[in-house]
Amino acid sequence: MVRDELLRLRARAEAEAATLDRDLHALFTASRDSNADDEHDPEGATIGFERAQLTALLAAARERIAEVDDALSRVEAGTYGICEGCGRPIAEERLIARPFARHCIACA
Repeated sequence: MVRDELLRLRARAEAEAATLDRDLHALFTASRDSNADDEHDPEGATIGFERAQLTALLAAARERIAEVDDALSRVEAGTYGICEGCGRPIAEERLIARPFARHCIACA
């Protein structure tokens, strides 16, 4: 059951990362093909801002994939749900809210 939820989380994060990656590449292509002065455009965000935002969101999605992969490894090793700090069980409520948690609330 935990493994299935982690796999669902991973699939969502992978889909999000793929979408963000496509959007980022489309932005690069659009900015390369345009000579617009986006720095002084009163109508919206600059291309630089959009690029930074997409890059940060993509990095966060990739980090989430890595966190879920680590949690899946702990499931396989039989250490999932055990705090890496104190060795005590991580509260179920914490694992529901953050299924890839490595630490209990006290150690976090």
